[in-house]
Amino acid sequence: MEKFNLDRFVKAQERDYNIALAEIKNGVIGFAIGDALGVPAEFKSRTELKLNPIIDMIGDGTYNVPAGTWSDDTSMTLATIDAIISTKTIDVNTMASKFLDWFRNAEYTATNEVFDIGRTTLQALAKYEMNLEDASSCGANNEWSNGNGSLMRMLPIAYYIYYKHITNNEEIYNIVKQVSSITHAHEVSILGCYIYVRYVLELLDGIDKIKAYKDIQQLDYGMFSSSTIDKYSKILQKNIQNVDEENISSNGYVVSTLEATLWLFLNSNDYNTTILKSVNLGEDTDTVAACTGGILGIYYGIESIKDTWKQNLKKYDYIVNLCDKFDKTIK
Repeated sequence: MEKFNLDRFVKAQERDYNIALAEIKNGVIGFAIGDALGVPAEFKSRTELKLNPIIDMIGDGTYNVPAGTWSDDTSMTLATIDAIISTKTIDVNTMASKFLDWFRNAEYTATNEVFDIGRTTLQALAKYEMNLEDASSCGANNEWSNGNGSLMRMLPIAYYIYYKHITNNEEIYNIVKQVSSITHAHEVSILGCYIYVRYVLELLDGIDKIKAYKDIQQLDYGMFSSSTIDKYSKILQKNIQNVDEENISSNGYVVSTLEATLWLFLNSNDYNTTILKSVNLGEDTDTVAACTGGILGIYYGIESIKDTWKQNLKKYDYIVNLCDKFDKTIK
C-alpha cells in the first residue's frame, strides 16, 4: 500500500480549488485572439513593424483575410480539443484524423478556408493519411524539423493533464511526447512542448508567474539529452526575463518561439499591451502571439481582454461552446 503523502494531499486539494479559476476559455480565447492579431503581420520584420506597428485587430495583410481570422494554430488547437471530447482521453490517431478534417475539409477554421500549414505538419499528415504509420510515428525526427508546429497545439494538453490530476513526471512527459510526435518527433520539439505544458500547469495552480518560472528551471529534465537541454539554456539556465529584446528571436524555430513567449509573459503587466508587443516582434507573429496569448489569458483572465477583440474574433461563440464541452468532458 502506498504511504500517505500529506504534501500530495494538500496539493490535490489546492488543485481542486483552483479548477474553479482555471476556465478553459480563458486560455483558448486568449490564444485565438493572439493568433488573429498576428495573422495579418506574419513574416513582416521587426524593423518594418516598428515603423508601422499593429495597434488593433485588422484584416487583409499577409493572407488577405478579414479581421478576426485565426490560422492553423487555433484550428489545430480546436481539433485537439475536439479529439479529446470525442474519445475522453489522449488518442493520437483521433487527433491526426481531426487534423486531416481541418486540412482537407476546412473544419475548425475561422472562414471555412485553410490558408496556412507548416511543411513538417503537412508531411506528417500525408504519412498518416496514406496509412503508412500510426499517428505517433508520423512526425519528423530530424534536427531540421523543429518548427513550432507542435508547440502551438499544446494548450489543451496542459488543461487535460491539469483537470485529470496527472502529477507523475514520466506520465506527463509521455503524453507530451506522444502528442508532439504526431508531427514533430525530435526531442528538441518535445522539450519545448514539455516546458510549455509544465509552465501552464504551474499557472493553472495559481502560482505567481515568477515563482512558476523558477519552478520550471528546477525540474528534472533527465529524459532529454544534454545537447538538447543546452539549446534551451536561455530559459533553463539563465533568466529569460532579463534578456534584451534584440537577443529575442521570434522566428518559427520552436526554441525561439518558446523564448519569445516566456520573455513576453514574464515582462507583462496585462493582456492587451503584451499581446500587441508580441505581434510587433515580427516574423512568426501568429504563433508567437498565440502561444503568448494562451498564458496571458490564463493569468489575466478573459475579462481583461479588449472587448472589441472578443467581438471581432471569428466564431467566438463556437470556440466558447467547444471549451464548455471540453470542460464537461475532462472534469
